[in-house]
Amino acid sequence: MGLEKEFLKDIDSPLDLKKLDVEDLPQVSDELRQFIIDVVSLNPGHFGASLGVVELTVALHYVYNTPYDRLVWDVGHQAYGHKILTGRRDNFHTNRKYKGISGFPNRFESEYDAFGVGHSSTSISAALGMAMAAKAKGETDRNIVAVIGDGSMTAGLAFEGLNNGGIENSNLLVILNDNHMAIDPNVGALNEYLLDITTSKSYNKIKDEIWNLLGKLKKFGPNTQAFVQKIENAVKSALLKQSNMFEAMNFRYFGPVDGHDVKYLVSVLSDLKDIPGPKLLHILTKKGKGFKQAELNQTIWHAPGLFDKKTGELIKKQSDKKEAPKFQDVFGHTLVELAEKNEKILGITPAMPSGSSLNIMMKKMPDRAFDVGIAEQHAVTFSAGLAADGMIPFCNIYSSFMQRAYDQVIHDVALQKLNVVFCLDRGGLVGDDGATHHGAFDLAYMRCIPNIIVSSPMNEEELRNLMYTAQLPDKGTFVIRYPRGNGIMPEWQTEFKEIQIGKARTIKDGNDVAILSIGAIGNQLSKIYDRLDEENISIAHYDMRFVKPLDEELLHNVFKNFNKIITLEDGTIVGGFGTAVLEFMSENNYSAKVKRLGIPDQFIEHGSQQELYKECGYDAESIYEEIKTIMDL
Repeated sequence: MGLEKEFLKDIDSPLDLKKLDVEDLPQVSDELRQFIIDVVSLNPGHFGASLGVVELTVALHYVYNTPYDRLVWDVGHQAYGHKILTGRRDNFHTNRKYKGISGFPNRFESEYDAFGVGHSSTSISAALGMAMAAKAKGETDRNIVAVIGDGSMTAGLAFEGLNNGGIENSNLLVILNDNHMAIDPNVGALNEYLLDITTSKSYNKIKDEIWNLLGKLKKFGPNTQAFVQKIENAVKSALLKQSNMFEAMNFRYFGPVDGHDVKYLVSVLSDLKDIPGPKLLHILTKKGKGFKQAELNQTIWHAPGLFDKKTGELIKKQSDKKEAPKFQDVFGHTLVELAEKNEKILGITPAMPSGSSLNIMMKKMPDRAFDVGIAEQHAVTFSAGLAADGMIPFCNIYSSFMQRAYDQVIHDVALQKLNVVFCLDRGGLVGDDGATHHGAFDLAYMRCIPNIIVSSPMNEEELRNLMYTAQLPDKGTFVIRYPRGNGIMPEWQTEFKEIQIGKARTIKDGNDVAILSIGAIGNQLSKIYDRLDEENISIAHYDMRFVKPLDEELLHNVFKNFNKIITLEDGTIVGGFGTAVLEFMSENNYSAKVKRLGIPDQFIEHGSQQELYKECGYDAESIYEEIKTIMDL
């Protein structure tokens, strides 16, 4: 029998949601979950995380006066339901598409997106800042809620926020969405601690009594504070058998509660609004809730791509030709090959074993590969400690996530000349995840550090050879930066060869224009070789391979023989590879017309990689036009 009435189609804002009876909210939740399934099955994006917080999302917007009350999401891919309920339902099909809505909360997109997020573990600190701002402005009726989960609590920043928040008398509620998952299963002592809480008999025994007291709060008027004290004493009594670190940090702890009971969540949140001071609500959810396959295989269904919403079958694109592997998979398999030959090699990743393909080594060599949780700073300094005692750690971190550990790279690794190999995945424009995830700045921020080698392979063979070279004796701190996506070599498992540090290679000889490229973006040029030859435009193409040190011998030769030069990089032109070439030109008193192609001095939004290459002016067609332009100068 069908539903008597559909609610979601008439919800254009939380005000519409509030018009409904609380008894209608389970149906709203069901409709919202199905809407996410319907749209994401045809328009790939993040999936499991948003399904897990459907009921919480409905309850939050039902209880709180958003956007006046601030709702700060951690790990923004939890926020699809939030977007749909806040006026973006009809545009949700454009999610993560070029010129469409962002896959993450974005302050420039909606007033309901209180804080922009893409990286994890920022919510508590940001929400605390908002809570203290409200206090400073005398806005005593404004509530601030941070929703942290999907592994975010494993990062140090979350604990820095808790540590500060516990001493401030702020109207702050932290909701810990506990699903024991990030993209891959959560790891570490915190995960075990939360599991202990959820299975503790003392907690579960006292829980119902606490919530019964909470339900009576509004009946006691001036005695409310006394009841709050009773609740606090009851919790502390229960904790005699099991300590609670959140209480120790001066957060009143409530929970754990069922995160999929929307009516109960409404009741709990309504009561918590009346309790002053910093609070933490611990809810239990299942990532992928409501879609069987996503519940059973949460890692694959974090962001599954196209799928059949009825059968759950993943839809893979068909191709007649053999496809080249992803760079990340070449890294994963190559690391195992090298580790089999060199017992000093270890693998480290901050919570991205499947995304980085370190899971290949974790499966074959579980004692030599480490997932340290969402903790990039720790990953780097942990690697430094390993290197200090003679090991060779391959520390694999997404380029934009490495930004979070910059001080550790400088202070703990490069300054001490330690042989840590940083493999920066997702270098350059990554596509649909947008500005928070583009690896735009790594070449620029790494090349200015002393005692460091900075490289970027043009293809899979070079990636393997750079990895091989980096683990040879006395190579020091070594950065290998490669892009998201597939390479160009279906047959890529070649024999290892050492690459001479700081030496480029000639791809194509020519006389008219010299093109110096770094990394895989240089493959865009091969698409226009024939076209240029047909027009009698003679270009020389050099794959530089290293940003630091530069191949100065080759650069001297280029500047002596060419007065028209183009630099090409999939990274910021401010301080990047092209800037390094200009510095060389200036320091050696050369004169030439140099055009730098790369990411301009702005944040680039989301879209496919090819769409963004075109927007930034370095897809094949744009490069062709730049060659024609510089030829006419």
